[in-house]
Amino acid sequence: MRNYAIIFLLSSIFLSCNTEQKETESQTVETSTEKEVLLIGTFHYNNPGADVAKTKSFDILNEKSQLELEQISSNIKKYNPTKIFVEWPYDEQRELDSLYQLYIQDQYFKNKKLSNFYLKNEIFQLAFKVAKANNLKKVYAIDYSTAFPFAQVMNDIEKNNQSELKESIQKGITNITSEIDNRIESGTSLTELTYYINSRDFRNYSNNWHINLMLLAGKPNDFSGPQLTSEWFKRNLYMWSLIQKNTADSDERIMVLVGGSHAAMIELFIEKNNDWRVKELKEIMLK
Repeated sequence: MRNYAIIFLLSSIFLSCNTEQKETESQTVETSTEKEVLLIGTFHYNNPGADVAKTKSFDILNEKSQLELEQISSNIKKYNPTKIFVEWPYDEQRELDSLYQLYIQDQYFKNKKLSNFYLKNEIFQLAFKVAKANNLKKVYAIDYSTAFPFAQVMNDIEKNNQSELKESIQKGITNITSEIDNRIESGTSLTELTYYINSRDFRNYSNNWHINLMLLAGKPNDFSGPQLTSEWFKRNLYMWSLIQKNTADSDERIMVLVGGSHAAMIELFIEKNNDWRVKELKEIMLK
């Protein structure tokens, strides 16, 4: 009888502790707040031709595109991000700060000698516009340079006679390039083209290309493919790290403006973090 009493007592203590633990967990869940990332993948407005997929130029300076930029930035202003992060070298933050100061003083575009990059790039055409409209003090640089041995990967594929893999890689590049070029040639709007760059199809293609196809390159002891993928992961992980480190608890909504393939990778990192969630541009544009 004494043993049953001890067991009953221990069970009661366990149930009491378990109940308190569940109540504590419930309170934690109720009080926790997710941070939202307005994740905008983009094509480069200045189109330097540096990406593997080389697309046609889009005229970001024409009247139609400029009106769309006004509408996009207006909707983002209502969303009210407290911080904005862009694809600019993280160790050149001072230079970005100087450019932004010129912008908020309405002096930036008065320089008639601006190169295509400084005139057309999405940082200056969109990110600065939104930051100024929201009275933000700065725009945060998060890019980190790494290697990208694409030529070596293709050499290893050639040496190993992987004709099917070569065709898959080239076909993927051709398809994505043609898709964007056809949209540009047909006069698609900036907004619709941006939606496509942030579509599930585009992000799946980009991640599959980097994570899966590259790993198959060459013989078993050829590691240029995994090296390319690891460098790509490294670059984007460093970017994601900088975003997290520069986001305070009070920043419930932030905006990240990066190339479409970077956005595809960063989305994967966000999905694995219970404290963060992605907000798509389309969601705030269609309200």
